[in-house]
Amino acid sequence: MHEQINLIIEILGTISFAMSGSFAAMQKRLDPFGVLIIAFVTSVGGGTIRDLLLDVPVFWMVDLLTFVLILSTCILSMIFKSIEKNFKVTLFIFDSFGLGLFTIIGIQKGLTLGFHPLICLTLGTITGCFGGIIRDILLNRIPLIFRKEIYATACIVGGGIFLLLAKFTVLSYTFVQIFTILLIVTIRTLAVKYHWRIPKFYGYESNEEM
Repeated sequence: MHEQINLIIEILGTISFAMSGSFAAMQKRLDPFGVLIIAFVTSVGGGTIRDLLLDVPVFWMVDLLTFVLILSTCILSMIFKSIEKNFKVTLFIFDSFGLGLFTIIGIQKGLTLGFHPLICLTLGTITGCFGGIIRDILLNRIPLIFRKEIYATACIVGGGIFLLLAKFTVLSYTFVQIFTILLIVTIRTLAVKYHWRIPKFYGYESNEEM
């Protein structure tokens, strides 16, 4: 049962980030091949870095399902683009769900290999955030994680609650997974809606860069 739920989470996460990458690429008016490349790196970037750090086989190199999902999602997104005009909202929705889904995947992979919960939380954040970082760099944008918006913080808070609920409560593991994914999406949504920011404790004497 757990393996089936994890597979569903991974499939939904791949689709969400592929959609996010596709719409971001179409915003920049890339050609179909460019859209496919951006969708691919958005979907697999975080997981690839995670697996390299763990010194395990990179997940998309041992299973063609990821390729099929990304290709299918790209085609659908380009068709959907002809009737969907609000890129910003669509990109935000898929990016937020991808963030929540992949954070849980990364944490669970670390737990399976017996790592400390803090390391697992780091792996979850890497899995959730780094695909988007690579996407934004390739599209010549400042990555969301480095802007004022709450992004990685949502992963850390949600992932921390996931670890606490999974270890110290008798709640169903599936319920904890779903609750945490929705919590990360909710934090991200509320942060954007109400303009939540991480306070800065430093100031600048001038606008000049070092």
